[in-house]
Amino acid sequence: MNNIQNEAIAIAKKYQEKPESVNKIEMLRKLDASVTKMPMIASMSIGIIGALIFGVGMCCTMVWADFFKLGIVVGILGIAVCGINFPLYKKMVAAKKEEISPQILQLSREITENSDI
Repeated sequence: MNNIQNEAIAIAKKYQEKPESVNKIEMLRKLDASVTKMPMIASMSIGIIGALIFGVGMCCTMVWADFFKLGIVVGILGIAVCGINFPLYKKMVAAKKEEISPQILQLSREITENSDI
């Protein structure tokens, strides 16, 4: 019976109104996480594409002897795509930070002004 009561209490807590400060801190956490979410997805996608291009280049040089020179060019292209991945990620994060920073700073001020700390 104790487990059932605990589960009922946990479900009831989901539907209770939360204080405004809790909602603001949750919003602050979501905004903070959104700064890196989209750049991470883009970075992972570009990295996978670069690795696949590099792999095609390796296949051209190792498996198909007729495409050796083409394989080297394709492999270098794949390395270049992987090489620009991290600078592109950093640039995207910086742009997102600049876009969202006023909202984050405003929410931070509201939370710290209303707290009793």
